Amino acid sequence: MKFLIFILGLLPLVRLVALGFQDDLTANPIEFITRSTGTWALVFLCLTLSITPLRRLTGWNQLLRYRRMLGLFVFFYALLHFSIWFWLDHNLSWSEMWQDVLKRPFITLGFIAFVGLWPLALTSNQWAMHQLKRRWGQLHRLVYLIAVLVILHYFWHKSGKNDFQEVGIYALVITSLLLFRLKK
Repeated sequence: MKFLIFILGLLPLVRLVALGFQDDLTANPIEFITRSTGTWALVFLCLTLSITPLRRLTGWNQLLRYRRMLGLFVFFYALLHFSIWFWLDHNLSWSEMWQDVLKRPFITLGFIAFVGLWPLALTSNQWAMHQLKRRWGQLHRLVYLIAVLVILHYFWHKSGKNDFQEVGIYALVITSLLLFRLKK
């Protein structure tokens, strides 16, 4: 099952590469791949956050085995999202990047969320779990704040175009998944 999830998790990237080779990345390819990788990071975030509610509702504890892999796909696609933005929009210029982070609030929120993913990705291994003990769980609860920041990042980005339908759906999903935890 993990191998299947791994292959399915890479399909969005394979699709982008295939579209690139076919010269079919729309009229604005940088924007298309930046948005696509951001969307897939959000999709994997929703999938990751859905593991606990699904496990509680179904009693299928084996789902926990897949949460780490899904979480790492969140980081993977967020890293691609950031890297494309940093490389193709800012030509790997740290000063341009910082100016954009400080100037545009939706970029600020996305950047904070991305920075917050780093400790989660770096500590999502058995060694870190053993070393951090109870603090590991506390650290990984940071994902809830990250989820809120990601929705705000996406909402603020879409507000410039008055396009709230898609972000509204993701906000509803994230809110439901977070509220389910409060019900406990």
